[in-house]
Amino acid sequence: MAVIQKYGKNYSPDLVCHKDNHPPDKIGDNGCHKKWPEQNTNWSRPVARVWTVVLLFGTCLLYCARVAMPICAVSMAEKFSWSKRETGMVLGSFFWGYCFTQVFGGYVSDRVGGEKVLLLSAAAWGSMTAFTPVLAHFCSQPILSMTLARFLMGLLQGVHYPSLASLCSQKVVESERGFLMSTVGSGSYLGTLVIGGAGSLMLDLYGWESVFYVSGLLSVLWAYCMWKYLLKGEGPIITLESLGNSGPQSKLTKRHWLRLLKQPAVCAVIVTHLCTASTFFTLLSWLPTFFKDTFPEAKGWVFNVIPWLVAIPSSLFSGCLSDHLISQGYDTASVRKLMQFFSMGVSSVFTLLLCGSTTFPWAVAFVSATMGLTTFSHSGVSVNVQDLAPSCAGALFGVMNTCGAFSGVLMVYFSGYLIEATGSWATVFALITTVNLLGLCTFLAFAEARRVDIDSGKVRHHNIHI
Repeated sequence: MAVIQKYGKNYSPDLVCHKDNHPPDKIGDNGCHKKWPEQNTNWSRPVARVWTVVLLFGTCLLYCARVAMPICAVSMAEKFSWSKRETGMVLGSFFWGYCFTQVFGGYVSDRVGGEKVLLLSAAAWGSMTAFTPVLAHFCSQPILSMTLARFLMGLLQGVHYPSLASLCSQKVVESERGFLMSTVGSGSYLGTLVIGGAGSLMLDLYGWESVFYVSGLLSVLWAYCMWKYLLKGEGPIITLESLGNSGPQSKLTKRHWLRLLKQPAVCAVIVTHLCTASTFFTLLSWLPTFFKDTFPEAKGWVFNVIPWLVAIPSSLFSGCLSDHLISQGYDTASVRKLMQFFSMGVSSVFTLLLCGSTTFPWAVAFVSATMGLTTFSHSGVSVNVQDLAPSCAGALFGVMNTCGAFSGVLMVYFSGYLIEATGSWATVFALITTVNLLGLCTFLAFAEARRVDIDSGKVRHHNIHI
């Protein structure tokens, strides 16, 4: 593992000269330069904190809307007489839609602004969620309408994380990106907990329709508040003209993209994110079955809640730790690698401990440690893409997430095959560990934090001149 060094070769603060009032891209009194010859549009720290809280709630509501269908699937299957295969078709259609808009959402966000894409998509998928019971009751073929609705939900929600990556790369300074991404990322765990508790209660008291109504309308309300108070009522209009005239930051040609994808550091983040997403989806899909098969008398709420309660503070801690280390002058690339080492290396130790005979409390502890440490990737590979290519971070993150989603689906299916073929859960946990170590070694070997989305020969190098 790379040793963390202060002021390493990748260290480059936003201003290498501390004198104020220098015009952009000019030499200061002592010959100091701006880091990049671009106009500084970063949020101030108070503004960044407000956006962090807003985006946290937005991601929480995203998962509330996403998990509403799985929670209500049993009741809806009884209502509309769906078989297990039909129920699986409805639930699985979301992920196929989710894969198709990742790159597109990031591309549009890079050109017009991630906040606009987030706003429009949230209003759309929130409305779709609230409208789901109407489609189910008034369509002659509920199975078709629900499959189509879930597919559209996947399309609309697929732009969320690429838009976040684009917005963060454009508006947040390098030393604060880890905290924002880890905090916003914890919204997924918070949303899963909220909809799991409150949604189950609403399901029992008011019927499955109420879960969709409440989560959908709250999402639309969030989008309205974001438009009203953060965007100051500016219309989130995305036109063909705005896509074509988006400024120099996002104008990367096909040749530049090919050069970008040939960079070892870019390939490393794609491979590492693919491995991280695959193992996370596999754990998310199979851990409940593992506990039911291994500890049939255990209470479900224990292993369905405790790991997520651990994941939330763990994600926040990783963001604070990474930002603190960078602000203290430690090499950015080494900090990213350290976070990923905890996420994929240390977590694999606890995953392997599940292979042997263990008691239920210890199994919950091992799983909680695994899920908690996995969240460190929010401050590792997930942020590293913004270090490498801030001008196209959204589109590049979309490529990463698309690869991760497809590989995750395949690994979930392959894990099921291993369980049936061997009858042992140890093979699945060994597979997860192997994939994690493959991604970790790739990241440790090739990851960097220097910017690679520009031609270094055409841009003044950002060294300190005295």
